[in-house]
Amino acid sequence: MRDICHLDHDWIVNTLATGLILGLVISYAPQHLRIIRMGSSEGFSPWFLLLGSTSGAAGMLNMIALSWPTIQCCKDLSAGRCLEITAGVIQVGLQWALFTIILVLYMIYYPSRLKYVDIDIPAHDSLPPQHVKTKLRSDEWRLSVIVSWAVAIHLVLLTFVTFFLLFTRIPDPSGEVPRQISLWATFLGVSSASLAAIQYAPQLIRTYRLKLVGALSIPMMVIQSPGGAIMCISIALRPDTNWTSWAVFAVAGIMQASLLCMCIAWKFRQRRLQIDDFGRPLDKTNSTDDVDTVVGEVSPPDGDRYLGGGTEDVREDAPLLGKRNASGRKSRFFRWLRR
Repeated sequence: MRDICHLDHDWIVNTLATGLILGLVISYAPQHLRIIRMGSSEGFSPWFLLLGSTSGAAGMLNMIALSWPTIQCCKDLSAGRCLEITAGVIQVGLQWALFTIILVLYMIYYPSRLKYVDIDIPAHDSLPPQHVKTKLRSDEWRLSVIVSWAVAIHLVLLTFVTFFLLFTRIPDPSGEVPRQISLWATFLGVSSASLAAIQYAPQLIRTYRLKLVGALSIPMMVIQSPGGAIMCISIALRPDTNWTSWAVFAVAGIMQASLLCMCIAWKFRQRRLQIDDFGRPLDKTNSTDDVDTVVGEVSPPDGDRYLGGGTEDVREDAPLLGKRNASGRKSRFFRWLRR
């Protein structure tokens, strides 16, 4: 225990860890601020947030389980020294917390107009159909609520099992990590890496289908993609860790770089089509032909809603010209609901 608690100062590793901790906060800030500033979380996949939150929680508890003897040294050390030897745990814990904040903001800023099912009731004669907002939850909002509960339950269960094993363990005279804790930590690390390996797949699919950036933050991904490699090296150099502790960040970094490239490509496409990140025309004075062209190219496949301020579903087989008046009435209706 004494050797663990009184490791030599490694200024290179400590400087790297401090930079990563600050970098994590700086990198996630653009995403948090973007959702708050835009007032919308459209474009995120609930499955992406579920996998990311559960993967982060498993990775954090993996580090806590493996580094528990080191964490206990804080009782006999100064605050500065404690922070130094537990920097790896702080990195992973902060990563989980900052990503989970995205899920919280996603739920808070989920657009009200997409929470419930809208139906059109046919009217008599040549009158346009009446747009009615029901109290039935939309499929995606229902999924988002389920995802939030699943993340909370997953965190509580894993935290309970982890600390139960830590507080009931029998110390090994040789100083090695007890077998049951080692097996549990390996399970957490492998599950975290497995979830991270598929974490970005739902978001990649959703972003590809929408062909829009939505509420995703490109600056965050620009900072984090190379940062993932640095974090892997930093954690690998820490004592009491193995490959299961850093594998999650290696896999996630590769997937995130792929999402970044896709978003940059869609940015250039949006500029060419003169639309914003949510598919809304930048030039309100565009001719009808220009608007039809934009709608035909940015409309998502069946099942996905149009990311924009309007409330109608936009598809390639439904021209916008015949719906302009109805769209105006729908917009006024939702503005009245928000009062």
